[in-house]
Amino acid sequence: MTTTKSCMIKPAWTPVTIGLMVLGFVVFWPLGLAMLAYILWGDRFEGMARDAKDQWRSSPLKGAFDQMSNTAGYARTGNVAFDDYRERELKRLEEERAKLDTMRAEFDDFLRELRRARDQEEFDRFMANRGRTTGGNDSAGL
Repeated sequence: MTTTKSCMIKPAWTPVTIGLMVLGFVVFWPLGLAMLAYILWGDRFEGMARDAKDQWRSSPLKGAFDQMSNTAGYARTGNVAFDDYRERELKRLEEERAKLDTMRAEFDDFLRELRRARDQEEFDRFMANRGRTTGGNDSAGL
């Protein structure tokens, strides 16, 4: 663990960080800018990340996202008839989507087989022409 800590790039003005910053500016200027920001404010990033996580945990949006993820992507409205209708329609649409995906896969297989047959025909024609050409040249050369 100590070896890893000593090899890490620290947010300070060291030859390594300066070199990385210059290299970043040469390669793609936003990388150099990011390295400069890390050198100047890198020691504060850990605290900022912790504060951001704490704010997200206490945010009302997090609760809404959690609630949506617990249900099948849609929150219940409280109207049982509407919720049942919506679930039936979503299930029907999902079945239609599965049918379309199956048809698409079958069509792709058909096209693949069609291309294979065409390629085979072209190859057979090439081999037949090659055989005629090779046979004619061999008898003329002897």
